[in-house]
Amino acid sequence: MNPCTVKFRTTPYMRWGARGVSAKQEFMLLLDFVEDVLYGGAAGGGKSHILLLCALQYVDVPGYAALLLRKTYQDLSKPGGLLDKAKDMLIPQGVHYDAQEKRFRFPTAGAPASLVFGHLENRDSHYQYQGQEYQFIGFDESTQIPEHQIRYLHSRLRRLEVSPVPLRFRLASNPGGVSHDYHRQQYLDNPIRGRRIYIPARLEDNLYLDRESYIRQLEHLDPITRAQLLNGDWTARHAGMIFKREWFPIVEHVGPNPYAFVRAWDLAASESDTAKYTAGVKVCLDHTGMLYVVDVVRFRRTPGARDQIIRQTAAIDGTECRQVVEQEPGSGGIAQAETLSDMLWGFAFEAAKPTGDKFVRAGPFASLAERGKVCLVRGAWNSAYLDELERANPSESVDDQYLDQMDASSAALEAVRGLRPPAVAHREKERHEKYFEDRDKPAGLFEGYRPAGGRGLSMLE
Repeated sequence: MNPCTVKFRTTPYMRWGARGVSAKQEFMLLLDFVEDVLYGGAAGGGKSHILLLCALQYVDVPGYAALLLRKTYQDLSKPGGLLDKAKDMLIPQGVHYDAQEKRFRFPTAGAPASLVFGHLENRDSHYQYQGQEYQFIGFDESTQIPEHQIRYLHSRLRRLEVSPVPLRFRLASNPGGVSHDYHRQQYLDNPIRGRRIYIPARLEDNLYLDRESYIRQLEHLDPITRAQLLNGDWTARHAGMIFKREWFPIVEHVGPNPYAFVRAWDLAASESDTAKYTAGVKVCLDHTGMLYVVDVVRFRRTPGARDQIIRQTAAIDGTECRQVVEQEPGSGGIAQAETLSDMLWGFAFEAAKPTGDKFVRAGPFASLAERGKVCLVRGAWNSAYLDELERANPSESVDDQYLDQMDASSAALEAVRGLRPPAVAHREKERHEKYFEDRDKPAGLFEGYRPAGGRGLSMLE
């Protein structure tokens, strides 16, 4: 252990595991006054070990409760895993372990201190911790756990006002995984001094690892995964399964003579931190057939507040912009569409009935973007929008993904398909008028105008 003028808090149960911690791991233990910390980066950086030591820092305080989590039960219970490490460290010291509850109880005066192990295998697994209170919550390989579960578990941090135990929320993970972007945005891009910080882990922080052998193993991986695991590179990312970021150039403004303004809405109805979002994606076309994503709004609100934001957004968009809402099946969807139609009286409104699953509906939008026919107008929403599109994955459950902006984009494209440029629409109108004007003329004077059939010229076909 490197010498330090300030010593971290320790308990007798840590004495075996705290031998030989690196300077960076020691720093992690010193941060018990900081509520929210991500210790992440390279694989083999001793993340699981330091997470367990952090959980043990206050097990000598009566009533202290700590929770350590993995994504699946198999991850939790595998040999050499987090639970195995705890058993090896604590059971020889006489700590009682309840195998059924996966709970260690420490012999403190009064209420026993406890360390519980759990998993979050299903989308709703986090609700099993509803009503429970912990002073420490730690996630091992946290990027494997969806954002909504991480946010919900944060709400389980509680203590009595007079308690000397600090509240601590600790995540340990490599880059990659379903919540990679959430980790990067929260801890690397938007840290909060003294409240939310990131500590990069490196191979050299694990003093017991055979680094040369481990590096040789990582050399067999693809370049992106190797950069994530070897270098702890949060900017390295695999190309999306459906969308790729490079398909979406960002421009300062729309092209000349834009038309067919549409804002499509994908609706949700909760302001909970774990809920889906309401998303409104505004698009338009130019005379070349380029589709511009002009603006995106995304929020969590209850139905009443949500509808007011939709009404306000429509007013900002103006009457030239058609408002499109996906109508859910059944009588509830019809009633909701009628309510929104009444609320948006004076604006062009359409209740669209989607067909096929989310990823099938996203196909035309992805195809158009791949052909270089979609641009984004620069805005604060660009990064979150691209993050969602790129991590959309048909092989994962839609319940574990935020796809609201993707759904709204698909609906917006469907709404503008077949709309014609004003000049084309004007010429066709004149053609129709000419036909009806000449219909009653004497034979021989009318050459035979015919109205244009079908939907007319589509710039996207």
